[in-house]
Amino acid sequence: MDATAVRDAAALLRTAYTTGTPIPPLIGTFPSATTTDAYRIQQEQVRAWTEAGDTVKGHKVGLASAAMQRQMGVDQPDYGHLLGAMFHLEHQPIPAGAFLQPRIEPEIAFVLGRPLAGPGVTVADAVRAVEFVLPALEIVDSRITDWQISIVDTIADNASSGGVVLGSRPTPLSAVDLRLAGCTLHANGELAATGAGGAVLGSPLNALVWLANTVGPLGIALEPGHVVLPGSMTKAIPLRPGDTVVSTVAGLGSVTAVFGKGDS
Repeated sequence: MDATAVRDAAALLRTAYTTGTPIPPLIGTFPSATTTDAYRIQQEQVRAWTEAGDTVKGHKVGLASAAMQRQMGVDQPDYGHLLGAMFHLEHQPIPAGAFLQPRIEPEIAFVLGRPLAGPGVTVADAVRAVEFVLPALEIVDSRITDWQISIVDTIADNASSGGVVLGSRPTPLSAVDLRLAGCTLHANGELAATGAGGAVLGSPLNALVWLANTVGPLGIALEPGHVVLPGSMTKAIPLRPGDTVVSTVAGLGSVTAVFGKGDS
């Protein structure tokens, strides 16, 4: 794709944000688009958001589980940017009108205390860079009609990012084995899904290492204070106005997201 096509694709996605109406799959409109083109489209959107006053507060890793990779026909994860406007306080109503087709999934959020820049990052480097971890809920959303996404579509659409709710009890890495940390996801008091940290590339730390080594050659460093979402421990479930969703992770505690009714 040339620069004009990249800008046109990014503009289509931004129109979906502003109108609240999803668009047809980009891979149909731009059939020659590659994953490299998709990341260029993502970066074009991030540039527009930051120029409008928002700030990059971290990154997310998507397609981190074997099941999701099989579903999408890919053999590696993808990544997206977390902007300040995406973060919401737990227990406080999240405006439902800000999303088009939201789903929600439980994650273990890393909060960095040191910079982490690839290539060459090891698990030991990642451990030293993490200040603490938090239970988190990620709202994933798609600007593509009916979630009819290819790998190109989801990357271009900022890895289907929507929103983030962080728990409020920080835990040092030394206090929990992330591979074995079990997770339950409840929606409106009913058990919706279960999982464990090992579902995320064997360990969420592996996702952090992958991210640092993937974005490093692009000139992107993970900065102190950045939040990294390594991938979901369970399937994502649909999110509807008025829902209350609670994720509980063994050793980390719980986090609660309250989805507003209507636009509230």
